[in-house]
Amino acid sequence: MSLTQHLAVSDASEHRTLIVTLFSLFVAATLAITIWAGRRTKDATDFYAGGRQFTGFQNGLAISGDYMSAASFLGIAGAISLSGYDGFLYSIGFLVAWLVALLLVAEPLRNSGRYTMGDVLAYRMRQRPVRTAAGISTIVVSIFYLLAQMVGAGALVALLLGITGEAGKNLIVCGVGILMILYVTIGGMKGTTWVQMVKAVLLICGTLVITVLVFQKFNWNLSTLLGAASENSGKGAAFLEPGLKYGITTTSKIDFISLGLALVLGTAGLPHILIRFYTVPTANAARKSVNWAIGIIGAFYLMTIALGFGAAALLSPEEITKNDKAGNTAAPLLAEAVGGGSGSTGGAILLAMISAVAFATILAVVAGLTLASSSSFAHDIYANVIRRGKAKDKEEVVAARYAAVAIGAVAIGLGVFASNLNVAGLVALAFAVAASANLPTILYSLFWKRFTTQGALMSVYGGLISSVLLVFFSPVVSGKETSMFPDWNFDIFPLENPGLVSIPLGFLLGWIGSLLTKDEDANGKKYAELEVRSLTGYGAH
Repeated sequence: MSLTQHLAVSDASEHRTLIVTLFSLFVAATLAITIWAGRRTKDATDFYAGGRQFTGFQNGLAISGDYMSAASFLGIAGAISLSGYDGFLYSIGFLVAWLVALLLVAEPLRNSGRYTMGDVLAYRMRQRPVRTAAGISTIVVSIFYLLAQMVGAGALVALLLGITGEAGKNLIVCGVGILMILYVTIGGMKGTTWVQMVKAVLLICGTLVITVLVFQKFNWNLSTLLGAASENSGKGAAFLEPGLKYGITTTSKIDFISLGLALVLGTAGLPHILIRFYTVPTANAARKSVNWAIGIIGAFYLMTIALGFGAAALLSPEEITKNDKAGNTAAPLLAEAVGGGSGSTGGAILLAMISAVAFATILAVVAGLTLASSSSFAHDIYANVIRRGKAKDKEEVVAARYAAVAIGAVAIGLGVFASNLNVAGLVALAFAVAASANLPTILYSLFWKRFTTQGALMSVYGGLISSVLLVFFSPVVSGKETSMFPDWNFDIFPLENPGLVSIPLGFLLGWIGSLLTKDEDANGKKYAELEVRSLTGYGAH
Protein backbone atom coordinates (compact mmCIF):
# COMPACT_ATOMS: atom_id res chain seq x y z
CA MET A 1 0.00 0.00 0.00
CA SER A 2 2.44 2.67 -1.16
CA LEU A 3 2.08 6.26 -2.28
CA THR A 4 4.06 7.51 -5.21
CA GLN A 5 7.48 9.05 -4.73
CA HIS A 6 6.08 12.26 -6.19
CA LEU A 7 3.56 12.50 -3.36
CA ALA A 8 6.02 11.40 -0.75
CA VAL A 9 8.93 13.61 -1.73
CA SER A 10 7.21 16.72 -3.12
CA ASP A 11 3.98 17.45 -1.27
CA ALA A 12 4.76 15.38 1.82
CA SER A 13 8.07 17.23 2.33
CA GLU A 14 6.45 20.65 1.79
CA HIS A 15 3.46 19.97 4.03
CA ARG A 16 4.94 17.42 6.44
CA THR A 17 4.06 19.54 9.48
CA LEU A 18 0.39 19.43 8.50
CA ILE A 19 0.48 15.66 8.01
CA VAL A 20 2.32 15.03 11.30
CA THR A 21 -0.09 17.34 13.16
CA LEU A 22 -3.18 15.50 11.85
CA PHE A 23 -1.64 12.09 12.66
CA SER A 24 -0.64 13.25 16.16
CA LEU A 25 -4.09 14.72 16.87
CA PHE A 26 -5.78 11.47 15.92
CA VAL A 27 -3.40 9.31 17.97
CA ALA A 28 -3.70 11.63 21.01
CA ALA A 29 -7.50 11.72 20.77
CA THR A 30 -7.85 7.94 20.46
CA LEU A 31 -5.41 7.29 23.30
CA ALA A 32 -7.41 9.69 25.51
CA ILE A 33 -10.61 7.78 24.62
CA THR A 34 -8.84 4.48 25.41
CA ILE A 35 -7.66 5.66 28.83
CA TRP A 36 -11.15 7.03 29.62
CA ALA A 37 -12.73 3.71 28.62
CA GLY A 38 -10.07 1.72 30.50
CA ARG A 39 -11.04 3.37 33.78
CA ARG A 40 -14.56 2.05 33.25
CA THR A 41 -13.43 -1.53 32.52
CA LYS A 42 -14.09 -3.40 35.77
CA ASP A 43 -14.57 -7.09 34.87
CA ALA A 44 -14.41 -9.71 32.09
CA THR A 45 -17.74 -8.64 30.57
CA ASP A 46 -16.43 -5.08 30.28
CA PHE A 47 -13.13 -6.22 28.73
CA TYR A 48 -14.56 -8.78 26.28
CA ALA A 49 -17.96 -7.26 25.47
CA GLY A 50 -17.87 -3.62 26.59
CA GLY A 51 -20.29 -4.44 29.41
CA ARG A 52 -22.94 -5.17 26.74
CA GLN A 53 -23.91 -1.51 27.08
CA PHE A 54 -23.71 -0.30 23.46
CA THR A 55 -26.86 0.49 21.50
CA GLY A 56 -27.68 -0.98 18.11
CA PHE A 57 -26.62 2.25 16.37
CA GLN A 58 -23.34 2.54 18.29
CA ASN A 59 -22.44 -1.08 17.60
CA GLY A 60 -23.45 -0.69 13.94
CA LEU A 61 -21.07 2.27 13.68
CA ALA A 62 -18.31 0.26 15.39
CA ILE A 63 -18.91 -2.76 13.10
CA SER A 64 -18.57 -0.41 10.13
CA GLY A 65 -15.30 0.92 11.54
CA ASP A 66 -14.07 -2.62 12.11
CA TYR A 67 -15.06 -3.85 8.64
CA MET A 68 -14.01 -0.96 6.38
CA SER A 69 -10.27 -1.66 6.38
CA ALA A 70 -7.47 0.01 4.44
CA ALA A 71 -7.99 -2.67 1.78
CA SER A 72 -11.58 -1.46 1.35
CA PHE A 73 -10.67 2.21 1.26
CA LEU A 74 -7.49 2.18 -0.84
CA GLY A 75 -7.79 -1.20 -2.58
CA ILE A 76 -11.31 -0.93 -4.01
CA ALA A 77 -10.74 2.61 -5.27
CA GLY A 78 -7.64 1.32 -7.07
CA ALA A 79 -9.43 -1.73 -8.47
CA ILE A 80 -12.25 0.40 -9.92
CA SER A 81 -9.84 3.00 -11.33
CA LEU A 82 -7.95 0.28 -13.26
CA SER A 83 -10.60 -2.37 -13.99
CA GLY A 84 -13.83 -0.35 -14.12
CA TYR A 85 -16.94 -2.50 -13.77
CA ASP A 86 -14.98 -5.58 -12.64
CA GLY A 87 -13.34 -3.54 -9.86
CA PHE A 88 -16.74 -2.41 -8.56
CA LEU A 89 -17.69 -6.07 -8.09
CA TYR A 90 -15.47 -6.02 -4.98
CA SER A 91 -17.76 -3.39 -3.45
CA ILE A 92 -20.83 -5.51 -4.23
CA GLY A 93 -19.22 -8.65 -2.76
CA PHE A 94 -18.21 -6.93 0.48
CA LEU A 95 -21.72 -5.49 0.93
CA VAL A 96 -23.75 -8.59 -0.02
CA ALA A 97 -21.71 -10.53 2.54
CA TRP A 98 -23.60 -8.74 5.30
CA LEU A 99 -26.86 -10.38 4.27
CA VAL A 100 -25.35 -13.74 5.29
CA ALA A 101 -24.31 -12.24 8.63
CA LEU A 102 -27.74 -10.65 9.15
CA LEU A 103 -29.94 -13.58 8.14
CA LEU A 104 -27.93 -16.54 9.49
CA VAL A 105 -25.45 -15.49 12.15
CA ALA A 106 -26.02 -12.21 14.06
CA GLU A 107 -29.06 -12.97 16.22
CA PRO A 108 -28.47 -16.72 16.90
CA LEU A 109 -24.79 -16.10 17.71
CA ARG A 110 -25.61 -13.30 20.18
CA ASN A 111 -28.12 -15.55 21.94
CA SER A 112 -25.97 -18.67 21.97
CA GLY A 113 -22.54 -17.41 23.04
CA ARG A 114 -21.00 -15.35 25.77
CA TYR A 115 -17.77 -13.84 24.47
CA THR A 116 -16.36 -15.90 21.56
CA MET A 117 -17.20 -18.29 18.72
CA GLY A 118 -15.90 -21.13 20.89
CA ASP A 119 -18.82 -20.61 23.31
CA VAL A 120 -21.31 -21.60 20.60
CA LEU A 121 -19.40 -24.74 19.59
CA ALA A 122 -18.76 -25.84 23.18
CA TYR A 123 -22.43 -25.61 24.19
CA ARG A 124 -23.30 -29.03 22.77
CA MET A 125 -19.88 -30.63 22.16
CA ARG A 126 -16.76 -31.63 24.09
CA GLN A 127 -15.35 -28.37 25.40
CA ARG A 128 -11.58 -28.78 25.29
CA PRO A 129 -11.04 -30.00 21.69
CA VAL A 130 -13.56 -27.62 20.05
CA ARG A 131 -12.40 -24.59 22.04
CA THR A 132 -8.79 -25.37 21.11
CA ALA A 133 -9.75 -25.60 17.42
CA ALA A 134 -11.82 -22.38 17.58
CA GLY A 135 -8.97 -20.55 19.34
CA ILE A 136 -6.34 -21.68 16.83
CA SER A 137 -8.55 -20.75 13.86
CA THR A 138 -9.34 -17.32 15.34
CA ILE A 139 -5.69 -16.54 16.01
CA VAL A 140 -4.55 -17.68 12.52
CA VAL A 141 -7.20 -15.59 10.73
CA SER A 142 -6.47 -12.56 12.93
CA ILE A 143 -2.69 -12.71 12.51
CA PHE A 144 -2.87 -12.86 8.69
CA TYR A 145 -5.33 -9.96 8.70
CA LEU A 146 -3.13 -8.10 11.21
CA LEU A 147 -0.04 -8.65 9.08
CA ALA A 148 -1.73 -7.06 6.05
CA GLN A 149 -2.64 -3.95 8.08
CA MET A 150 0.83 -3.68 9.66
CA VAL A 151 2.59 -3.84 6.29
CA GLY A 152 0.17 -1.23 4.91
CA ALA A 153 0.71 1.08 7.89
CA GLY A 154 4.48 0.88 7.57
CA ALA A 155 4.46 1.73 3.87
CA LEU A 156 1.84 4.51 4.18
CA VAL A 157 3.45 6.39 7.06
CA ALA A 158 7.03 5.90 5.88
CA LEU A 159 6.38 7.37 2.46
CA LEU A 160 4.23 10.23 3.73
CA LEU A 161 6.99 11.24 6.14
CA GLY A 162 9.68 10.74 3.50
CA ILE A 163 11.33 7.81 5.29
CA THR A 164 13.10 5.50 2.83
CA GLY A 165 15.41 3.39 5.02
CA GLU A 166 14.40 -0.06 6.23
CA ALA A 167 15.22 0.86 9.84
CA GLY A 168 12.78 3.80 9.72
CA LYS A 169 10.01 1.65 8.26
CA ASN A 170 10.60 -0.99 10.92
CA LEU A 171 10.30 1.65 13.65
CA ILE A 172 6.93 2.71 12.23
CA VAL A 173 5.68 -0.90 12.24
CA CYS A 174 6.84 -1.16 15.88
CA GLY A 175 5.05 2.11 16.70
CA VAL A 176 1.78 0.90 15.19
CA GLY A 177 2.14 -2.40 17.06
CA ILE A 178 2.72 -0.63 20.38
CA LEU A 179 -0.33 1.60 19.80
CA MET A 180 -2.60 -1.38 19.08
CA ILE A 181 -1.33 -3.19 22.20
CA LEU A 182 -2.10 -0.08 24.29
CA TYR A 183 -5.61 0.22 22.83
CA VAL A 184 -6.46 -3.37 23.75
CA THR A 185 -4.66 -3.79 27.08
CA ILE A 186 -5.85 -0.46 28.49
CA GLY A 187 -9.25 0.02 26.89
CA GLY A 188 -10.46 -3.52 26.17
CA MET A 189 -13.66 -3.74 24.13
CA LYS A 190 -14.96 -0.39 25.41
CA GLY A 191 -11.89 1.52 24.25
CA THR A 192 -11.64 -0.39 20.97
CA THR A 193 -15.34 0.20 20.19
CA TRP A 194 -15.09 3.97 20.70
CA VAL A 195 -11.94 4.12 18.53
CA GLN A 196 -13.81 2.21 15.80
CA MET A 197 -16.78 4.59 16.01
CA VAL A 198 -14.53 7.64 15.67
CA LYS A 199 -12.72 6.04 12.74
CA ALA A 200 -16.01 5.18 10.96
CA VAL A 201 -17.20 8.80 11.22
CA LEU A 202 -13.83 10.08 9.92
CA LEU A 203 -13.81 7.65 7.00
CA ILE A 204 -17.39 8.41 5.93
CA CYS A 205 -16.79 12.19 6.22
CA GLY A 206 -13.50 12.05 4.31
CA THR A 207 -15.01 9.90 1.55
CA LEU A 208 -18.06 12.17 1.38
CA VAL A 209 -15.90 15.29 0.91
CA ILE A 210 -14.03 13.69 -2.02
CA THR A 211 -17.30 12.36 -3.52
CA VAL A 212 -18.87 15.85 -3.44
CA LEU A 213 -15.76 17.44 -5.01
CA VAL A 214 -15.63 14.78 -7.75
CA PHE A 215 -19.29 15.20 -8.70
CA GLN A 216 -18.87 18.98 -8.59
CA LYS A 217 -16.20 18.69 -11.28
CA PHE A 218 -18.65 16.77 -13.50
CA ASN A 219 -21.69 19.01 -12.87
CA TRP A 220 -23.36 16.36 -10.66
CA ASN A 221 -23.88 14.13 -13.68
CA LEU A 222 -23.00 10.45 -13.18
CA SER A 223 -23.14 9.74 -16.93
CA THR A 224 -20.59 12.47 -17.60
CA LEU A 225 -18.32 11.04 -14.89
CA LEU A 226 -18.54 7.48 -16.25
CA GLY A 227 -18.03 8.68 -19.83
CA ALA A 228 -14.91 10.63 -18.87
CA ALA A 229 -13.60 7.63 -16.91
CA SER A 230 -14.03 5.20 -19.82
CA GLU A 231 -12.43 7.64 -22.24
CA ASN A 232 -9.48 8.54 -19.99
CA SER A 233 -8.85 4.90 -19.04
CA GLY A 234 -7.77 4.11 -22.61
CA LYS A 235 -10.08 1.10 -22.68
CA GLY A 236 -13.19 2.77 -24.08
CA ALA A 237 -16.62 1.19 -23.60
CA ALA A 238 -15.05 -2.04 -22.27
CA PHE A 239 -14.16 -0.13 -19.07
CA LEU A 240 -17.86 0.02 -18.13
CA GLU A 241 -18.67 -3.58 -19.11
CA PRO A 242 -18.02 -6.93 -17.39
CA GLY A 243 -14.97 -8.96 -18.34
CA LEU A 244 -12.06 -6.50 -18.33
CA LYS A 245 -10.31 -8.26 -15.44
CA TYR A 246 -12.18 -11.52 -14.88
CA GLY A 247 -13.44 -12.41 -18.35
CA ILE A 248 -10.22 -12.93 -20.30
CA THR A 249 -9.66 -16.63 -19.63
CA THR A 250 -11.68 -19.50 -18.17
CA THR A 251 -9.31 -19.56 -15.18
CA SER A 252 -9.90 -15.86 -14.45
CA LYS A 253 -13.68 -16.39 -14.58
CA ILE A 254 -13.44 -19.32 -12.14
CA ASP A 255 -11.09 -17.25 -9.97
CA PHE A 256 -13.70 -14.52 -9.73
CA ILE A 257 -16.34 -17.01 -8.58
CA SER A 258 -13.86 -18.30 -5.98
CA LEU A 259 -13.05 -14.79 -4.76
CA GLY A 260 -16.74 -13.85 -4.61
CA LEU A 261 -17.53 -16.98 -2.59
CA ALA A 262 -14.76 -16.17 -0.09
CA LEU A 263 -15.85 -12.53 0.27
CA VAL A 264 -19.56 -13.28 0.66
CA LEU A 265 -19.14 -16.18 3.09
CA GLY A 266 -15.94 -15.07 4.83
CA THR A 267 -17.43 -12.01 6.51
CA ALA A 268 -19.80 -14.11 8.64
CA GLY A 269 -16.79 -16.07 9.92
CA LEU A 270 -14.36 -13.21 10.64
CA PRO A 271 -13.58 -13.35 14.39
CA HIS A 272 -13.24 -9.58 14.90
CA ILE A 273 -16.72 -9.14 13.39
CA LEU A 274 -18.30 -12.04 15.33
CA ILE A 275 -17.25 -10.72 18.75
CA ARG A 276 -19.00 -7.43 18.02
CA PHE A 277 -22.38 -9.18 18.32
CA TYR A 278 -21.69 -9.74 22.05
CA THR A 279 -21.32 -6.03 22.86
CA VAL A 280 -25.08 -5.31 22.77
CA PRO A 281 -27.58 -6.29 25.49
CA THR A 282 -30.05 -8.31 23.34
CA ALA A 283 -30.35 -10.25 20.09
CA ASN A 284 -32.73 -7.57 18.81
CA ALA A 285 -29.99 -4.97 19.32
CA ALA A 286 -27.54 -7.28 17.48
CA ARG A 287 -29.91 -7.40 14.50
CA LYS A 288 -30.36 -3.61 14.61
CA SER A 289 -26.60 -3.12 14.72
CA VAL A 290 -26.19 -5.21 11.56
CA ASN A 291 -28.97 -3.20 9.87
CA TRP A 292 -27.14 0.03 10.74
CA ALA A 293 -23.84 -1.48 9.58
CA ILE A 294 -25.38 -2.48 6.22
CA GLY A 295 -26.65 1.09 5.75
CA ILE A 296 -23.35 2.75 6.66
CA ILE A 297 -21.15 0.27 4.77
CA GLY A 298 -23.55 0.40 1.78
CA ALA A 299 -23.28 4.20 1.65
CA PHE A 300 -19.50 3.94 1.78
CA TYR A 301 -19.31 1.40 -1.03
CA LEU A 302 -21.64 3.53 -3.17
CA MET A 303 -19.18 6.38 -2.70
CA THR A 304 -16.38 4.13 -3.98
CA ILE A 305 -18.01 4.71 -7.40
CA ALA A 306 -16.92 8.35 -7.14
CA LEU A 307 -13.49 7.42 -5.76
CA GLY A 308 -12.67 4.78 -8.38
CA PHE A 309 -14.29 6.24 -11.49
CA GLY A 310 -13.26 9.76 -10.39
CA ALA A 311 -9.63 8.65 -10.27
CA ALA A 312 -10.00 7.00 -13.69
CA ALA A 313 -11.49 10.22 -15.12
CA LEU A 314 -9.04 12.71 -13.59
CA LEU A 315 -5.81 10.68 -13.54
CA SER A 316 -4.07 8.69 -16.25
CA PRO A 317 -3.50 4.94 -15.78
CA GLU A 318 0.25 5.68 -15.73
CA GLU A 319 -0.18 8.11 -12.80
CA ILE A 320 -2.29 5.60 -10.85
CA THR A 321 0.16 2.72 -11.36
CA LYS A 322 3.40 4.71 -11.33
CA ASN A 323 4.77 3.08 -8.15
CA ASP A 324 1.91 0.77 -7.23
CA LYS A 325 0.72 -1.69 -9.86
CA ALA A 326 -2.39 -2.55 -7.83
CA GLY A 327 -3.58 1.07 -7.91
CA ASN A 328 -3.62 1.57 -4.14
CA THR A 329 -2.53 5.19 -4.69
CA ALA A 330 -5.77 6.11 -6.48
CA ALA A 331 -7.69 7.58 -3.52
CA PRO A 332 -4.85 9.80 -2.17
CA LEU A 333 -3.95 10.93 -5.70
CA LEU A 334 -7.60 11.77 -6.37
CA ALA A 335 -7.82 13.74 -3.11
CA GLU A 336 -4.83 15.82 -4.18
CA ALA A 337 -6.29 16.32 -7.68
CA VAL A 338 -9.75 17.51 -6.56
CA GLY A 339 -8.19 19.68 -3.83
CA GLY A 340 -6.34 21.80 -6.37
CA GLY A 341 -3.60 19.61 -7.77
CA SER A 342 0.04 18.93 -6.98
CA GLY A 343 1.73 21.67 -4.96
CA SER A 344 -1.50 23.45 -3.98
CA THR A 345 -2.44 24.03 -0.34
CA GLY A 346 -5.91 22.56 -0.93
CA GLY A 347 -4.40 19.44 -2.47
CA ALA A 348 -1.97 19.09 0.43
CA ILE A 349 -4.75 19.48 3.01
CA LEU A 350 -6.93 16.84 1.36
CA LEU A 351 -3.93 14.53 0.90
CA ALA A 352 -3.06 14.88 4.59
CA MET A 353 -6.69 14.35 5.60
CA ILE A 354 -7.12 11.18 3.51
CA SER A 355 -3.77 9.84 4.68
CA ALA A 356 -4.76 10.43 8.32
CA VAL A 357 -8.10 8.68 7.66
CA ALA A 358 -6.26 5.72 6.10
CA PHE A 359 -4.00 5.55 9.17
CA ALA A 360 -7.03 5.78 11.46
CA THR A 361 -8.58 2.94 9.49
CA ILE A 362 -5.53 0.74 10.03
CA LEU A 363 -5.31 1.47 13.78
CA ALA A 364 -9.00 0.71 14.38
CA VAL A 365 -8.88 -2.57 12.46
CA VAL A 366 -5.68 -3.83 14.13
CA ALA A 367 -7.15 -3.05 17.56
CA GLY A 368 -10.27 -5.10 16.76
CA LEU A 369 -8.21 -8.01 15.42
CA THR A 370 -5.88 -8.04 18.43
CA LEU A 371 -8.84 -7.99 20.81
CA ALA A 372 -10.55 -10.87 18.98
CA SER A 373 -7.48 -13.11 19.02
CA SER A 374 -6.42 -12.30 22.61
CA SER A 375 -10.00 -12.82 23.84
CA SER A 376 -10.19 -16.20 22.13
CA PHE A 377 -6.88 -17.29 23.64
CA ALA A 378 -7.81 -16.15 27.17
CA HIS A 379 -11.43 -17.34 27.19
CA ASP A 380 -11.25 -20.47 25.04
CA ILE A 381 -7.71 -21.83 25.44
CA TYR A 382 -6.50 -20.48 28.83
CA ALA A 383 -9.70 -20.45 30.90
CA ASN A 384 -11.49 -23.51 29.48
CA VAL A 385 -8.70 -25.75 28.16
CA ILE A 386 -5.64 -25.05 30.34
CA ARG A 387 -7.53 -24.14 33.54
CA ARG A 388 -10.50 -26.42 32.74
CA GLY A 389 -13.11 -23.74 33.49
CA LYS A 390 -11.71 -22.90 36.94
CA ALA A 391 -10.18 -19.53 36.06
CA LYS A 392 -11.65 -16.42 37.68
CA ASP A 393 -12.75 -13.41 35.60
CA LYS A 394 -9.73 -11.35 36.72
CA GLU A 395 -7.35 -14.14 35.69
CA GLU A 396 -8.99 -14.31 32.24
CA VAL A 397 -8.60 -10.56 31.71
CA VAL A 398 -4.93 -10.68 32.78
CA ALA A 399 -4.37 -13.60 30.38
CA ALA A 400 -6.08 -11.64 27.58
CA ARG A 401 -3.82 -8.65 28.19
CA TYR A 402 -0.68 -10.81 28.12
CA ALA A 403 -2.00 -12.51 24.97
CA ALA A 404 -2.55 -9.08 23.34
CA VAL A 405 1.10 -8.20 24.04
CA ALA A 406 2.28 -11.56 22.63
CA ILE A 407 0.08 -11.35 19.51
CA GLY A 408 1.15 -7.73 19.01
CA ALA A 409 4.81 -8.79 19.25
CA VAL A 410 4.23 -11.55 16.67
CA ALA A 411 2.50 -9.05 14.34
CA ILE A 412 5.37 -6.57 14.77
CA GLY A 413 7.96 -9.28 14.06
CA LEU A 414 6.17 -10.56 10.97
CA GLY A 415 5.46 -6.99 9.82
CA VAL A 416 9.15 -6.10 10.01
CA PHE A 417 10.16 -9.13 7.92
CA ALA A 418 7.18 -8.98 5.54
CA SER A 419 7.37 -5.40 4.29
CA ASN A 420 7.54 -6.53 0.65
CA LEU A 421 4.78 -9.14 0.74
CA ASN A 422 1.55 -8.92 -1.23
CA VAL A 423 -1.06 -7.41 1.12
CA ALA A 424 -4.04 -8.49 -1.01
CA GLY A 425 -2.93 -12.11 -0.78
CA LEU A 426 -2.85 -11.93 3.03
CA VAL A 427 -6.35 -10.44 3.21
CA ALA A 428 -7.70 -13.02 0.74
CA LEU A 429 -6.19 -15.77 2.89
CA ALA A 430 -7.90 -14.40 6.02
CA PHE A 431 -11.30 -14.35 4.27
CA ALA A 432 -10.79 -17.83 2.79
CA VAL A 433 -9.77 -19.35 6.14
CA ALA A 434 -12.73 -17.69 7.90
CA ALA A 435 -15.18 -19.01 5.29
CA SER A 436 -13.59 -22.48 5.17
CA ALA A 437 -12.99 -23.16 8.87
CA ASN A 438 -15.26 -20.91 10.96
CA LEU A 439 -18.51 -20.54 9.02
CA PRO A 440 -19.27 -24.28 8.46
CA THR A 441 -18.86 -25.06 12.16
CA ILE A 442 -21.02 -22.10 13.23
CA LEU A 443 -23.86 -22.96 10.83
CA TYR A 444 -23.73 -26.69 11.57
CA SER A 445 -23.73 -26.02 15.33
CA LEU A 446 -26.72 -23.72 15.11
CA PHE A 447 -28.83 -25.54 12.54
CA TRP A 448 -27.86 -29.27 12.32
CA LYS A 449 -28.92 -31.63 15.10
CA ARG A 450 -26.55 -34.47 14.07
CA PHE A 451 -23.36 -32.33 14.19
CA THR A 452 -20.66 -33.86 16.44
CA THR A 453 -17.34 -32.91 18.01
CA GLN A 454 -15.42 -34.94 15.40
CA GLY A 455 -17.30 -33.15 12.62
CA ALA A 456 -16.41 -29.78 14.14
CA LEU A 457 -12.72 -30.68 14.43
CA MET A 458 -12.54 -32.03 10.87
CA SER A 459 -14.32 -28.93 9.56
CA VAL A 460 -12.13 -26.39 11.38
CA TYR A 461 -8.77 -28.10 10.85
CA GLY A 462 -9.65 -29.32 7.34
CA GLY A 463 -10.81 -25.87 6.22
CA LEU A 464 -7.83 -24.19 7.89
CA ILE A 465 -5.14 -26.49 6.46
CA SER A 466 -6.65 -26.77 2.95
CA SER A 467 -7.06 -23.00 2.51
CA VAL A 468 -3.53 -22.24 3.76
CA LEU A 469 -1.96 -24.95 1.56
CA LEU A 470 -3.90 -23.94 -1.56
CA VAL A 471 -2.88 -20.28 -1.16
CA PHE A 472 0.73 -21.37 -0.57
CA PHE A 473 0.74 -23.22 -3.91
CA SER A 474 -1.15 -20.46 -5.76
CA PRO A 475 0.01 -17.44 -7.85
CA VAL A 476 -0.45 -15.28 -4.74
CA VAL A 477 2.79 -16.72 -3.33
CA SER A 478 4.89 -17.46 -6.44
CA GLY A 479 5.00 -17.34 -10.24
CA LYS A 480 3.90 -13.73 -10.93
CA GLU A 481 5.41 -10.24 -10.66
CA THR A 482 2.92 -9.36 -7.93
CA SER A 483 3.48 -12.62 -5.97
CA MET A 484 5.06 -12.73 -2.52
CA PHE A 485 8.07 -14.53 -4.04
CA PRO A 486 8.09 -13.50 -7.73
CA ASP A 487 11.40 -15.25 -8.51
CA TRP A 488 10.12 -18.64 -7.38
CA ASN A 489 7.70 -20.84 -9.27
CA PHE A 490 5.65 -23.48 -7.44
CA ASP A 491 2.15 -22.20 -8.28
CA ILE A 492 0.61 -25.60 -9.06
CA PHE A 493 -2.87 -24.41 -7.97
CA PRO A 494 -4.09 -22.01 -10.70
CA LEU A 495 -6.59 -19.91 -8.68
CA GLU A 496 -5.49 -16.93 -6.57
CA ASN A 497 -8.26 -17.54 -4.04
CA PRO A 498 -8.89 -21.07 -2.67
CA GLY A 499 -12.53 -20.43 -1.67
CA LEU A 500 -14.10 -22.49 -4.46
CA VAL A 501 -12.29 -25.61 -3.19
CA SER A 502 -11.66 -25.06 0.54
CA ILE A 503 -15.11 -23.71 1.51
CA PRO A 504 -17.11 -26.70 0.15
CA LEU A 505 -14.38 -28.95 1.62
CA GLY A 506 -14.90 -27.40 5.07
CA PHE A 507 -18.65 -28.11 4.88
CA LEU A 508 -18.06 -31.62 3.45
CA LEU A 509 -15.56 -32.61 6.14
CA GLY A 510 -17.92 -31.41 8.88
CA TRP A 511 -20.72 -33.55 7.39
CA ILE A 512 -18.54 -36.66 6.90
CA GLY A 513 -16.95 -36.37 10.33
CA SER A 514 -20.35 -36.16 12.00
CA LEU A 515 -21.80 -39.14 10.11
CA LEU A 516 -18.78 -41.33 10.84
CA THR A 517 -18.96 -40.80 14.61
CA LYS A 518 -21.53 -41.62 17.24
CA ASP A 519 -24.21 -39.01 17.83
CA GLU A 520 -23.24 -37.38 21.15
CA ASP A 521 -26.72 -35.92 21.58
CA ALA A 522 -28.85 -38.91 20.56
CA ASN A 523 -31.94 -37.70 22.42
CA GLY A 524 -31.56 -34.22 20.95
CA LYS A 525 -31.74 -32.50 24.34
CA LYS A 526 -28.66 -30.29 23.94
CA TYR A 527 -29.60 -29.29 20.39
CA ALA A 528 -33.18 -28.47 21.49
CA GLU A 529 -31.82 -26.26 24.29
CA LEU A 530 -29.45 -24.48 21.89
CA GLU A 531 -32.22 -24.03 19.32
CA VAL A 532 -34.57 -22.42 21.84
CA ARG A 533 -31.78 -20.26 23.18
CA SER A 534 -30.52 -19.15 19.75
CA LEU A 535 -33.99 -18.28 18.45
CA THR A 536 -35.56 -16.75 21.56
CA GLY A 537 -32.66 -15.54 23.69
CA TYR A 538 -33.92 -17.51 26.71
CA GLY A 539 -30.97 -18.12 29.02
CA ALA A 540 -28.61 -15.89 27.01
CA HIS A 541 -25.84 -14.03 28.83
